[in-house]
Amino acid sequence: MRNEEPQKFPFFIRATYFLIFMYALISMLFIAKGLIVTLIFATMLAMLLSPVVSFFINLGFKRIWGVVVVVFFALVILAGLSLLIFSQASILSESWPGLVLRVQSMWNDMMAWVSNYFDLSRSEIKYWNAEVKTEVSEEGTAILGTTISTLGEALKATVIIPVYVFMILLYQEHLVMFVQRVFGPYNQNKVSDIMTNTKGIIQSYIVGIFFEVVILAVLNTLGLLLLGIEYAVLLGILSAFLNIIPYIGGLIGVAVFMLIALLTKSPEYVFYVLGLYALIQFVDNNYIVPKIVGSRVKLNALTSLIAVLVGAALWGIPGMFLSIPLAAIIKLIFDRLPEMKPWGFLMGEPEKVEIDKVEVEKE
Repeated sequence: MRNEEPQKFPFFIRATYFLIFMYALISMLFIAKGLIVTLIFATMLAMLLSPVVSFFINLGFKRIWGVVVVVFFALVILAGLSLLIFSQASILSESWPGLVLRVQSMWNDMMAWVSNYFDLSRSEIKYWNAEVKTEVSEEGTAILGTTISTLGEALKATVIIPVYVFMILLYQEHLVMFVQRVFGPYNQNKVSDIMTNTKGIIQSYIVGIFFEVVILAVLNTLGLLLLGIEYAVLLGILSAFLNIIPYIGGLIGVAVFMLIALLTKSPEYVFYVLGLYALIQFVDNNYIVPKIVGSRVKLNALTSLIAVLVGAALWGIPGMFLSIPLAAIIKLIFDRLPEMKPWGFLMGEPEKVEIDKVEVEKE
């Protein structure tokens, strides 16, 4: 008997199924973002701390006590960093009324210049100024509400994430066995390869990002101190953390630098700060990232930008931080699946094709 070929659905039916699946997936990711984001953060931190737990187990600790010690010291380090940031933020909060007055003074001067240069009456300027203030006030209220909501979610996450990390580290072997059983004995080698490489990507990425943030924070702080910019420590640390977000974070960081320089110093310091930031970014992109962060996250610029935008649309600021490692893991899985290899190729860096020179011997 002739073997029957498997039935293939028309392209429009397969495309419809795919779109329905993507709609359901994106909806679930958006609706359950609170749970999913905290679990992803906890899983990444657990992967980072896993070798330290293994070290204590090799010393003779039981797993539960090794996990307790590692999580405790991680919380102490996090608490110390938080105290440093809050202490610097308190200095800024004390000077906030003066900064607001400075902004108002600069705004009034600009309105006076516009009135003289464009020959506008003071009544028109006042009317337009009132409209702008109303819009800014409404937008500021909305931004304040969003900020308070984000801070509330962040506070809740800081409480629940250590619990997740503790549980994931405690049941690490059990969870690995579960994943292997889900995909069956025939796929264990491929699953083990993906899990091992995923763990390596997360560990190398987080460690590299940590050292990059420390180096950039030091460089930013020293540069701002040399220029005499106020709040140098807070701005240096803030800009270093923003730099984790590709492209967008850097723009926000330099904008904050220039704004503080304009409010606290003379206008020419804006260009000094811009030159300082450009120099630090040159060092970061050409020396720090290639040497320290490494090449484990092999994504091209287009993929990185799309990943950041998608992460921001789905999960907001946490999604922007998670976008690059998650995109790297997706590329890793695509590279291991034959039918998805073209998509992995699309997400990666362009391959350099070397053409060998062939010497043709003349007869």
